[in-house]
Amino acid sequence: MNWLFDSHIHLSDDEYDSDMPYIINCMKKMKIKACCVSEDFVTSKKTIKISKNNELIFPFVGIHPCNAEEKIEPILELINQNASDIAGIGEIGLDTTYVSTESDINQQEKLFKSQLSVAEKLQKPISIHSRKALDKIYEIIPSYSLKGMLLHWFDGNKKQLNKAMELGFFVSFGPLLVYANDKQVLLSKTEVDRILVETDGPVKFARCFELKTAQVSFIPSVIFCASKIIRKSYDEFTAILEQNSKNFLGI
Repeated sequence: MNWLFDSHIHLSDDEYDSDMPYIINCMKKMKIKACCVSEDFVTSKKTIKISKNNELIFPFVGIHPCNAEEKIEPILELINQNASDIAGIGEIGLDTTYVSTESDINQQEKLFKSQLSVAEKLQKPISIHSRKALDKIYEIIPSYSLKGMLLHWFDGNKKQLNKAMELGFFVSFGPLLVYANDKQVLLSKTEVDRILVETDGPVKFARCFELKTAQVSFIPSVIFCASKIIRKSYDEFTAILEQNSKNFLGI
């Protein structure tokens, strides 16, 4: 049985605190590993703590673009102190939803570039938030020598997807894929060796997920749906995803 990977989930979110023993037990029984991403200094510290002595969790630390006003020095110190234990840098990126002035945009870009430099220096994979900013990210990325690059919850168009493939990105699809036709079309156009799956918990999803907080246990449903779209058996696709995940993580 292949290992399944949730490539992007916020297990450091307070929403999961009371359920963490259940979540870890579920991951063990279902053979699921997870990339636990962070949004700021506090959640980055928590992510590292959660991952201690737990080989099922790959800790990603960083500052989300919604927190671009946060000082970067503490997070850089945290990364340097825990470099050998950190699996990747994330969730980092750009998002014009959170900016209102040119100064805000510049601050976001400065923060993003600083964290890319750290990822380059340490040769760690990155998990990127790219809402409404894909083209700008495509301009920035080629200036760095990076290992694994993930555009989580890919939400671009077909042209932008082609560019992502050209630049060597992985792209991930989540529970929305089960009932969103536009995501299904994008998946069908994605190179198979560049596909990852995620939950982005604690985001809540409608339809069959009944607006419940996303759990790692949603991953098999996402994979089953995706396997039908790309016309591969479930087992065949899980083997592909396991290898893709390992390639992304560099393991």
